[in-house]
Amino acid sequence: MSTKPSVGKHVVIEDNVTFGNNVVIGHNTVILKGTRIGNNVEIGANCVIGIIPGGNNRMRQQALHSHSLLIGDHTKLGNMVSIYLNTSIAENVFIGDHASIRENVTIGKGTVIGRNAIVELNTRIGENCTIQTLSYITGDTILEDDVFIGPCVSMANDKYMGAKDYVLKGPHLKKGVKIGNNATILPAVTIGTGTIVGGGSVVTKDIGEHLVVAGVPARELR
Repeated sequence: MSTKPSVGKHVVIEDNVTFGNNVVIGHNTVILKGTRIGNNVEIGANCVIGIIPGGNNRMRQQALHSHSLLIGDHTKLGNMVSIYLNTSIAENVFIGDHASIRENVTIGKGTVIGRNAIVELNTRIGENCTIQTLSYITGDTILEDDVFIGPCVSMANDKYMGAKDYVLKGPHLKKGVKIGNNATILPAVTIGTGTIVGGGSVVTKDIGEHLVVAGVPARELR
């Protein structure tokens, strides 16, 4: 049997929310319907959890396959975190203050999402990844296990920036890829297993495995 969560002041919990044991919720946080929270989860102050996505007619219309949000055991959320419905967060994940996680996202166990990081819709993040402060993970991206994203990294998924029709596709970073501070990864780029991208680089095309690349555009270092 689960126990009631320990809640701070002015917390709002809607109907159809379930909790495991030993859940702690900070002041002024809102837990919206459809949220499923595991055991030993800590949620900071001023968070909004279980958001239904909105938009206007210029934005992509995104169907939700389910109206639930799953937060796994021993996961910790910082203050002012926002997470949308139809997302699954595994156990032992840490999400820093002010981070935003959109709908249709999966995050594997042991992953760290840094402060002010943004993870856009339809993104898959593997186990034991690190996404550092102020990084932008664009929609339709795949990060395999053990990927490291340095601070202020930016990614794109629209090759033509809305000028014409294009099937949106973010980068695919394979296992163990490391991206340095302030690098930019362009749409549909694949970076091979174990490759390192130097800080400030711009990756414009696919890169093979176990390489070290840097520059604008990024090239293999000799």
